Amino acid sequence: MKRHIYQQLTDWRLSAARKPLILRGARQVGKTHIVRTLGKDFSNFVEINFEKEPKFHTVFEQDLNAKRIIRDLALLSGQEIIPGKTLLFFDEIQEVQKAITALRYFYEECSELHVIAAGSLLDFSLENTSVPVGRVDFLSMYPMSFIEFLRACGLALMSKAILEHEIHQALTESVHQQILETLAVYMAVGGMPEAVKKWIETSEIAPCIKVHHSLIETYKQDFQKYATKFQIKYIDLLFDRVPAMLGNKFQYKDIPGEYRKRELAPCLDLLEKANVIHRVLNSAGQGVPLGAQAKSDHFKVIFLDVALAQTILGLEVKDWLLSPTQSLINKGAIVEAFVGQEILAYSDPYQKTQLYYWCRESRNSNAEVDYLMQYNQLVLPIEVKGGKSGQLKSAKIFLEEHQRSPYGIRFSAHNFSIYDWLRSYPLYAVANMLRSKLCI
Repeated sequence: MKRHIYQQLTDWRLSAARKPLILRGARQVGKTHIVRTLGKDFSNFVEINFEKEPKFHTVFEQDLNAKRIIRDLALLSGQEIIPGKTLLFFDEIQEVQKAITALRYFYEECSELHVIAAGSLLDFSLENTSVPVGRVDFLSMYPMSFIEFLRACGLALMSKAILEHEIHQALTESVHQQILETLAVYMAVGGMPEAVKKWIETSEIAPCIKVHHSLIETYKQDFQKYATKFQIKYIDLLFDRVPAMLGNKFQYKDIPGEYRKRELAPCLDLLEKANVIHRVLNSAGQGVPLGAQAKSDHFKVIFLDVALAQTILGLEVKDWLLSPTQSLINKGAIVEAFVGQEILAYSDPYQKTQLYYWCRESRNSNAEVDYLMQYNQLVLPIEVKGGKSGQLKSAKIFLEEHQRSPYGIRFSAHNFSIYDWLRSYPLYAVANMLRSKLCI
C-alpha cells in the first residue's frame, strides 16, 4: 500500500546531503513496512530488530566507532553493508539507547551509508538519550489518510478527482454522493494499515473490527513498557475515556471516579508520547505562530484513529455502511476528530505538527472554532459539520474579532462552494484544501 511519506523517503535516498533518519509514529501505523518497501530500491537491505535480536545490543557497548559497528553488524547478520548500496534499518531502536547516540557518528564518519531508525515507543528514549541534534533528521508517520485509503482500494480516479477539483464549481451530485459513501467506509475501517488490508481482502467490516480489538490490546500491553506499576491503572482509564471526550474541552474532573489531576496529567502525557493521542491546544489565533498564543492547560484531545476510538466506545461502526448520511450527522465528534486526523496525515512529515482550536468562554456568549490553521501567514478558522446544514456562528465571530483572517473554512457533507467569507469543502476534501502543501 503506497503511502504519501514514500516521496520524502525517496528524496532522502537520492539526496547527497542526507543524514541518518529517525522515523516516528505510533505502533502499527506502517513504519516497518514502508522502510522495507524503500529497501527494494537498494542493492541490499539489512534490518536489525533490537527487540527480537538482543545479540546486536552488545555491538554498541564497546564504543561508538561507526566503521567498527558496521563491520560487526555485517558479521552478526551475515550480510554485507556497503555504503551507497545498502539500506541499514534499525527497528525498535529505543531498546538500545547507545544506538540512538551512535547515529551521529554514522553521519560524521560514514555519511554515504543510508541509515534509518524507527521504534514504536521512540519518543520515550529520545527524552532520556543524548539525541544527536543536527546530525539526524526526523520524519513523522500517521495512520493512512483518506486519499491513501482510496488508492489502496484501487480508487485512484476518485482520489485524483478529489485532489484536482476546483472549489468554485460543485462536483456532479452523484459523484459527490458516491465519494461520501466511500468516506463512510473509511470512517468504519479507519486508517490503520492492517485494518485497511483486511477490508481490501474481504470487503467485510467484521474482520476489520477484529483487527481493531487486536490493535487496542497491543496498545494496552505497551503500558507496562513506559509507565510505572502505579500509573498503569490511570493510563488504562484515560485510554478508555479519551474517545468519549472527543470534541470537548478536556477536563480531568470529567473522568469518572475520585481521581486527582496530579495523578492523571502525567499519564495523559505518556499517552501523547506514545502517539496514541494528540492534543488540540487552544490558541488566541491573533497571528502566527499559533503556538505563541496557545494555552497548554486548555485543550481538546483526539485519538490516534477514528475507527479505534469508536471500537473503544463500543459504537456500531457498521452503521456507517448501513446509513452513511445519518451517521455523519449523528457522530459529529467522530467527524471532527477525522478532520484533525486528516490534517495531521497531510502535514509536513519533517515537523511534529501541533493542532490548535479557538474558544471564547464568556457569561453571555460562548464561541468555539473546531480548528485553527496557519496557511502561509494567515490564520484560518475551520468548522466541521457532519451534515449539509448547521450554523457557523463561531466562525463568524472569530472573523469579526480577527480582522487579519480573510475567510473561514467549512468541512461538511455539502458540495464544493464559495461564499463571500466562507470556503466550503466536502468532508472528504481535506487534502484538496491543503494541496499546495502536499506531495501526494
